[in-house]
Amino acid sequence: MTLFYSHDPGRTRAMASGIRPLNRTLFSRVPATRIEVDLDAIAANTRLLKQACTPQTSLMAVVKANAYGHGAVHVARTALSHGAKWLGVARMAEAVQLKNAGIDAPVLVFGDTLPDRAVAATGHGIRISLTGPNAARAVNAAAGAARTFVTAHIKIDTGMGRLGLCPGLNMDQTLADMRSMMQMDHLKVEGIYTHFANADAVDKTHAKQQLALFTELLDRLDAENRLPKIIHAANSAATLTLPQSHFTLVRPGIALYGLCPGPGVDGSTLTPAMSIISKIAQIKPVPKGFAVSYGSTHVTDRPTVIATVPVGYADGYPRRLSDTAHMLVKGHRAKVTGRVCMDFTMIDVGHIPNVSPKDEVVVMGTQGNSTISADELADLSNTINYEITAGMTGRLPVCYRQKP
Repeated sequence: MTLFYSHDPGRTRAMASGIRPLNRTLFSRVPATRIEVDLDAIAANTRLLKQACTPQTSLMAVVKANAYGHGAVHVARTALSHGAKWLGVARMAEAVQLKNAGIDAPVLVFGDTLPDRAVAATGHGIRISLTGPNAARAVNAAAGAARTFVTAHIKIDTGMGRLGLCPGLNMDQTLADMRSMMQMDHLKVEGIYTHFANADAVDKTHAKQQLALFTELLDRLDAENRLPKIIHAANSAATLTLPQSHFTLVRPGIALYGLCPGPGVDGSTLTPAMSIISKIAQIKPVPKGFAVSYGSTHVTDRPTVIATVPVGYADGYPRRLSDTAHMLVKGHRAKVTGRVCMDFTMIDVGHIPNVSPKDEVVVMGTQGNSTISADELADLSNTINYEITAGMTGRLPVCYRQKP
């Protein structure tokens, strides 16, 4: 297994400004505190998700939000090498990042795109989403002025209550709006899609209602010979549990990273890709009655040893984990002690033999036979696993593991 470091924004900024960068060898070493992403896990999850579909269904790897904190460019390349054909992002800037990295695969932008940016993306394999006729008219006008065409997918709101045309409120109006958009001279409507609100739930009733409404719209379009060639609806949960929603393309996101989408999905075959690693900065034997961290909210109930770990809420480690979560040292669970600070977190290692400064700490991941999962941290933080990984800030460098 090879570990390589792919994060050096300081050097890039320094060179751009004409400032001589700091020693490259020193600052290209693998950092002590880091995110580690297992690209072999990304590859395995991509293959598993592809195998859940028929050969006729393509896979779009959703790499928005910097691939949920895993690093969009490396994840995109890995997924494309193992069965994905498309990439999905939330914003045009994310699509541009992928294209600037030399990635040729088609990219769909899910969010609204300003007309001039939509036109600028023409010819680079970037598709935009259209949420209604007003947005379509603006893009069409900009494309006409530039004497070009913009390729788009129309977004349908079948029950998410977010963006898109709403056939559930007025099917006839939705069809009329789609006819109008498809007849615009400088738009090429390549696809149509919807998004499930509850496909990860045990009870699939709402997801099936959304699917039925979407299918009704597709049937009406097909009867008018207006059905776009690319049709997609399935997120991670639907890819794994609702094969009738696969159509011509599926859009897994969270499952690509080895995390379970929700209680209605069996995620046991997925391989988590992200770990968060650090090292002990200092150990401190303390007596009973010793106060730890801000507010002195934690007071030791026995003599013990406190270890300080250079990870805090500025790195994306939730402050809500104060006095509740654990980290791993020498394969043992060590409880977070006192409040999580901006840059540091203290843990109690008094029960672990022979702990010393610079011992490795697993903040999230596996060490020996013990694991701290994103789901565990999410439960303790009263949130979801998505937020744990996507919430890791750019301050933590990302390193990648991959077998040669």
